[in-house]
Amino acid sequence: MTTAQDLDQDPDHPAPRAPQLATLGALDAAVTDCRACPRLVAWREEVGRVRRAAFRDQEYWARPVPGFGPADAPLALVGLAPAAHGGNRTGRAFTGDPSGDVLYAALHELGLASRPTATDRADGLRLRGVRITMPVHCAPPDNRPSTAERDTCRPWLARELALLRPTLRAVVVLGGFAWQALLPVLAEAGWQLPRPRPAFGHRAQVKLLDVSGDRELHLIGCYHPSRRNMSTRTLTPAMLREALAQGARAAGLHVEG
Repeated sequence: MTTAQDLDQDPDHPAPRAPQLATLGALDAAVTDCRACPRLVAWREEVGRVRRAAFRDQEYWARPVPGFGPADAPLALVGLAPAAHGGNRTGRAFTGDPSGDVLYAALHELGLASRPTATDRADGLRLRGVRITMPVHCAPPDNRPSTAERDTCRPWLARELALLRPTLRAVVVLGGFAWQALLPVLAEAGWQLPRPRPAFGHRAQVKLLDVSGDRELHLIGCYHPSRRNMSTRTLTPAMLREALAQGARAAGLHVEG
């Protein structure tokens, strides 16, 4: 059984490192150097070596993908993990894959992104009032991180939300995996969760209070904009826009359209 002392002595584990980071810039830099999960390290680097034929001439990022967006964002989007040939290739969340094509188009329509497309880290894309992150920062095989990998990565998410806390008002949670990963992080940070814990659902909205009762945080569920969900119409572009607009309004952001 791994103990707190074991983690303190493990230079790769984020648990002793993440709480010491004072800015999102420092956190992002530390995240990109993480090698705590051997299976994920091996997979992301193997994908970067082999590459997909369509991207054979490109240099893959093949490292953990940090969060993306301003440090004073009132709205956070929490996804799942980088796509093997998307974020793992480009080095930015939801960039260079079909999920990102749908997500950034919706954010742009709402006035929350400067461009409707995301191709690489140098494309000039800027987010307005929105920070995108994920509970697992490395691309997992079959898009399925293990519970242990999620838990190992948890300190990064906890610290990112702690640094966003002064301005954070709402979180749109993309999928059930992210919902289950996020709730214990929020509970440990002092947000009071209802009993029983709220279930994930598309456009489900839960209002949390901090222990003082002076602060509110709104959680909004949204189906993940995966290729499968979009192709089966479990999620449509209109449904995605509605959920994002719901989160933006809860965060106090003006939305267009």
